[in-house]
Amino acid sequence: MSALSPQSRGEQKARKAILSLGLKPVEGITRVTFTRGQANVFAIANPEVFMSVNSDTHIVFGEMQAEDMNARAQSALAEQMAAEAENQEGEAPALVEETPEEDDEEVDATGVEEKDIDLVITQANVSRAKAVKALKNNENDVVNAIMELTM
Repeated sequence: MSALSPQSRGEQKARKAILSLGLKPVEGITRVTFTRGQANVFAIANPEVFMSVNSDTHIVFGEMQAEDMNARAQSALAEQMAAEAENQEGEAPALVEETPEEDDEEVDATGVEEKDIDLVITQANVSRAKAVKALKNNENDVVNAIMELTM
């Protein structure tokens, strides 16, 4: 059925068994994802999906790839931040003026990237010290650090 990749002998046997069980192919599915925990996502692009007629059971064939959701979330936040910066050019200095009074304490930012600190400061509207502390508490996870500071 899959003209894109050659089927192994085991896969051919599995497909034959599936078709003999009465499973029907499902058309129109372009992507299947499986999540495991917060950041572990496994995706199959262009899958072959079969569905049982008698139950809510699906069988998926395709090449599974792991995706890094932290990197995807960081890029989405960066895009959102850039869009907000374009919309609020006149208001940006007000945000900068509020944070220095909280930023009196010196913070050790080793192991934390400067762009991540700036992103947390902008998104959570907090001081540099709070941003560094939140990033360290969340193992440099920008999304969780922002969530910690805004919840």
